[in-house]
Amino acid sequence: MTTIYSGIRSSLLCIALLLSAAAASAAEPVLELSFSKQHQQLTRSDLLKHPALRTITVPADSAYQRAMQYRALPLLAILRDLRGVDTVQFKTEHGFVANIPAQLLSGPAEPWLAIEAAHAPWPALKAGGRSAGPFYLVWLAPEKSAISPEQWPYQIAAISEVAALQTRYPQILPDPSLASDSAQYRGMQAYITNCAVCHQVNGGGDAQVGPDLNRPFNPTEYFQPEFLRKFIRNPAAVRTWPQLRMPGFPEQVLSDAQLDDVLAYLRHMAQRK
Repeated sequence: MTTIYSGIRSSLLCIALLLSAAAASAAEPVLELSFSKQHQQLTRSDLLKHPALRTITVPADSAYQRAMQYRALPLLAILRDLRGVDTVQFKTEHGFVANIPAQLLSGPAEPWLAIEAAHAPWPALKAGGRSAGPFYLVWLAPEKSAISPEQWPYQIAAISEVAALQTRYPQILPDPSLASDSAQYRGMQAYITNCAVCHQVNGGGDAQVGPDLNRPFNPTEYFQPEFLRKFIRNPAAVRTWPQLRMPGFPEQVLSDAQLDDVLAYLRHMAQRK
């Protein structure tokens, strides 16, 4: 009988160890890559063993607003072939979706994928909240390609190849009779870079963090112009609530000329619902 009970205990211990290992594996953060020439699921452990891994210092980190040091990989060390790719999409765990032109990722701004090690967690982004990990796109020389703060996605879950946003969602396009260098078209491009990471227009877009900016009403229809400008520059200066998540866009991020273009685009789209 003792032998039987001993065997049962051994079997139960083996099962418990297997379940524990399975749970640990399931808990391992995974980065999904989906490209026409590359489909992979890379765990944090995989990435931290990559031969190109380095310790880098980001002088002016966008998420933390200070210098930060990371274990990181050059982004192009894992995205093997961007030839023929128009846009690279970064989906995050919190619903933020950044669509970044592939040419920026191959340019002089030096994009890196920062990887948060389990034994060395990064600081929380706000009290009681999470860090920017486990995967975060950072840039060593963002000024060389005018990289926007909205092009620093953190808590990344998936990276994929997509067509340009206006190709996939033509309902965000201005009237085709307008010149391609008109304020409305320039405003659409500024909107895609800075606003489409959280918002949609006419139901067109990938993100669902913020409200649609044209349906049922466009902000140019219910904001006085001076307060809409103030709201875009610093939302909390106009209205605030505990769950406010929209960042401000100071002039060094969105120039006055670019803001004029965004407002021209929004006013125009109010007539194209």
